[in-house]
Amino acid sequence: MRPILATLALVASLATALSVAAQAPCVTATPACAGWITFGGGRVMVYRTWPLDPGDAHIRRALIMVHGALRNADRYFATATAAGFLAGALDDTLIIAPAFHSADGACHDKLAAGEISWGCGKANWRSGGAAASQPDVTSFDFMDHLLELLADKRQFPSLETIVIAGHSAGGQFVTRYEMANQVHDRLGVAIQYVVANPSSYAWPDVSRALPDGPADPALAREAWKREAPSADYRFGPFDAAKAPGYDDWPYGLEHRTGYAARLTDTQLKAQLASRPTTYLLGQVDVLPLGGFDGSPKAMAQGPTRRARGEAFVEHISQTLGAHPRLMIVPECGHNDRCVFTTPEVLPVLFPPAQAALRPSAPAP
Repeated sequence: MRPILATLALVASLATALSVAAQAPCVTATPACAGWITFGGGRVMVYRTWPLDPGDAHIRRALIMVHGALRNADRYFATATAAGFLAGALDDTLIIAPAFHSADGACHDKLAAGEISWGCGKANWRSGGAAASQPDVTSFDFMDHLLELLADKRQFPSLETIVIAGHSAGGQFVTRYEMANQVHDRLGVAIQYVVANPSSYAWPDVSRALPDGPADPALAREAWKREAPSADYRFGPFDAAKAPGYDDWPYGLEHRTGYAARLTDTQLKAQLASRPTTYLLGQVDVLPLGGFDGSPKAMAQGPTRRARGEAFVEHISQTLGAHPRLMIVPECGHNDRCVFTTPEVLPVLFPPAQAALRPSAPAP
C-alpha cells in the first residue's frame, strides 16, 4: 500500500508542478516561447510570454517590442522580459517580439516553411514597406493584424492598454507606424507608442534644424554632459543640393511608398500630432555607432541620434501642436537593454492598470 500511496503522491506532485508551470509566463527566447501568426498568405514568427490563441482573461496589458536592424527578435524579447521582471509586470502582461525576417537582397535570414520574407532595402519593414515574398502586404499591415488579435475581447476581455515599443531600427518602425496606422482609433483599446533612439524620422515638412546651437556638430557631440533635453533648436529651409531627395519617404513625406502612401499628408500630420508617444533618447547616444545612418538624407536631420530626436520632438511640438513626452535616459548610449530597463522607463512600457487608477468605492 505504501508504494502505491507514494506513487500517487508523486503523480499529484508532478501534476501540481505542471499546473503551476502552465500558469507561469514563458520568458526565454527559445522555441518553447515562440509561435506563429498566420498572415497575408504566409506566417510570421513571434516570441510571446503567454499564448495568443487561446487568449487569457488575466492579461491587462500588452507590450509589443520591435527589434533592430539585425532582425534579432530573440535579443529584444530577452530585453522586454527583463524589463517586465523589473517592473513586476510579467504576470498580467503579454509581451510579444515579432521577427521581421528577410532573405531579400543583403539580408540572409534562414526562413521557415511559409515564413514571410520582408524587404531588406531602405523602404523595408521598418517603414511599412511591402514584403519581398508577398508584395501585396506590408509590415504595417501585419502590425494592424496583431493589434486586432489583441483587441479581440473574446480572447483578451481584460486587456486595457497596448504599448508598441522599438529601439534603433525598431524605433524607426514605431515612429512611422504611429503616424501612419489606420487602426489606432477603432480598436477600443488604448494604444501608446515608445520610440527609442532611431537614426531617422519621417519629417512632416521640408524644413530641418539649422546647424547651430544644439544642432551644431561639435556641440551635439558634447550633449552627453547634460541630462536635460535641449529645446533651443531653430528651424528653416534646407539646401537640397546637399542631400538630393532629403524629404523623400521614409525621411520625409514625399514620394511615399508602401502602407504610408494610402494616407494624405494632412492625415499623417494629424495622427503624428495626436497620438500618445514617448521618445526615449540615450544621454550618451552621440556617437556614430550601432548602425548609425550617416547618409546625407539622415545627416540633414542632425549630426547625432540624440540631436535628431530632440529636434524632431521640438519641431512637431512647435508646428503641429503635438504634445509628445521626451525622456533623456541617463547614462545610456545606443543600447536597448540600458534604455528599456532603466527604472524611470519601466512605467512607460508597463502603464498601471486602469482598474488600479480608479478610486475605490466609498464604504457603506
